[in-house]
Amino acid sequence: MSGVAGNGLQWPALPWGEWAETANTLHMWTQIVGKTRLALTPLQNHWWNVPLYVTAHGLGTSAMVCGDDVLDIEFDFLTHGLHLRLGSGKEHILPLRAQTVADFYKEYLDCLAALEVSVEIWPMPVEVANPIRFDLDTEHKSYDPAYAHRFWQVLVNTEKVFREWGTGFLGKVSPVHFFWGSFDMAVTRFSGRAAPPRPGADKIQREAYSHEVISAGFWPGNGGYGAAAFYCYAAPVPEGLAEVKVRPESAGWDKALGEFIFKYDEVLKEASPEQALIEFLESSYAAAADAAKWDRAALERGWPLRRVAEGG
Repeated sequence: MSGVAGNGLQWPALPWGEWAETANTLHMWTQIVGKTRLALTPLQNHWWNVPLYVTAHGLGTSAMVCGDDVLDIEFDFLTHGLHLRLGSGKEHILPLRAQTVADFYKEYLDCLAALEVSVEIWPMPVEVANPIRFDLDTEHKSYDPAYAHRFWQVLVNTEKVFREWGTGFLGKVSPVHFFWGSFDMAVTRFSGRAAPPRPGADKIQREAYSHEVISAGFWPGNGGYGAAAFYCYAAPVPEGLAEVKVRPESAGWDKALGEFIFKYDEVLKEASPEQALIEFLESSYAAAADAAKWDRAALERGWPLRRVAEGG
């Protein structure tokens, strides 16, 4: 079952069990490209220099400075190729097909060498259980182009809603990022207040959560969850948040995760997936902002809900 978005693209079914192996392989491939972005860009607040971004064909890095040239890299989920392009005109395309992470990594490094791009990539995956070095990973080797395309469709439509929802916030807010470490899309709002140190936080978490945030996002079901879902959480978590009801009724607090969850399959049951997602985002954010005593009057303004609801 799926709804039709206003841009003519589908909200397709995305059952985790049918594409988990592809997703886990693609997760490793995006980490390889993401680590290239990490190596070639200066650190920005909250690691905003490292994510990937939705493009008209897939996921890309945006332009990165390489000496006196620029490089961008794009996963194309329409033609199923990884495009590596220099501003000077040279280009290489690595076909996206079923192959091991180790083989993909070798071919990727060969493409960089052919373009005369010098970059150091730490070959160990991050934010995953039982990581395997890229150059030794023969376990992850699946690629189903139909499901890669479906995943991109979900990201395109999710980004559309996230961007529209973001117009109602005047405070500091992130771009809509695709984080290759956790393999999810997220957008984050900030109260403007510094946050207390997170117990046991590593340097990544210390930088990411240096200030109070409310973050919403989508992930396809990796990490053991087993189902695609939208989420919203606050950091630090204010008292009483778990008891607040959010909309639609099929969404709610997940005690194990410590955040609000709206499963993607429930979104697809709605007459308007866009409207239902907006209701989830707005009600979850409002619950968290009120519980954390954010100055909402100073941080918010009205925004065009009608345009999202009508798919405009």
